[in-house]
Amino acid sequence: MKKILLNERGVALIIVIMMISVIIAVTLHLNILSRSGIYEAANLGDGIKATYIAKSGFYAGEALLREDKNSFDFLNEDWARSEELSAGSSAFFDAGRFELNIEDQSGKIPINKLVDGNKYNGKLKDLLTRFLLLPEFDMDEQQVRDIVDAIKDWIDEDDEPTGFGAENIYYEGLEEPYACKNAPLDCIDEILMVKGIAGDLYYGTDEKPGIAKYLTVYGEGKININTAPKTVLSALAEGITDEMVSNMDEYRRDEENDLSGSLWYRKVQGMDGITIDPELITAKSNIFRIRSTGYLNGISRSVSGTIERQNNNKTVRILSWKVD
Repeated sequence: MKKILLNERGVALIIVIMMISVIIAVTLHLNILSRSGIYEAANLGDGIKATYIAKSGFYAGEALLREDKNSFDFLNEDWARSEELSAGSSAFFDAGRFELNIEDQSGKIPINKLVDGNKYNGKLKDLLTRFLLLPEFDMDEQQVRDIVDAIKDWIDEDDEPTGFGAENIYYEGLEEPYACKNAPLDCIDEILMVKGIAGDLYYGTDEKPGIAKYLTVYGEGKININTAPKTVLSALAEGITDEMVSNMDEYRRDEENDLSGSLWYRKVQGMDGITIDPELITAKSNIFRIRSTGYLNGISRSVSGTIERQNNNKTVRILSWKVD
């Protein structure tokens, strides 16, 4: 009898221990779930706040552009030195900060202006050809001609291939077929769909730059010589050397020099024999890309958009907008 009682007590003890173990396990699991929910809620809240901090930076950049009263644009203006505003942005918030970048789209090659009707815009064709033939892109003349023809065919309205370009008959014959657009590009990434534009050429590699950061779908066909990247400066005319480009860049960053007109390059050392077509260049910009990233408690959110200044910089129109 005593053995039976002892056995029953032993079984009961084991059951109690097992029950306590289960309760502890369930309690710990619920605690973890509860903490996870709290952290997720906090992260969601911080993420929303970080997005609004990023938007604040975007609108601050927009304000910088509206406050610019010059009749020309150059790299020493407040909008071009947005890192100074970024550095002091933490003073605007109880916690958090933003990083702001403003990029002039008018300093890039306006790819949609390559075509005039169904024909080449000769000036832009020559510019784009010189650009793609620069040593950093490592392409021969035939490759460049084929790519330029293919870009034209993608943009023009007809279905007749230009040289070694490509129209619907080529794209519909691909393993994963699609139609040739036969219309202007809506965003610069779209150029990756064009025959001959591989990812390495577009994005660049460790050894060479990509073409993406030098092209734009915006603009009326003129490039702001005051803000154009040095690589674009190299392609503005035949015979421009790396030394000339360095001299031009140094000249335009000197606040003592007059950059109100686009022909200042003639005053630059070594440029005596160079003539840039005046229809290719300007000293004024109207289209800018703004990117702002908000940071809060280890969380970041970004917004970006392209704006056009109008009415002598008094108003702006948003051309594109994206919350990353």
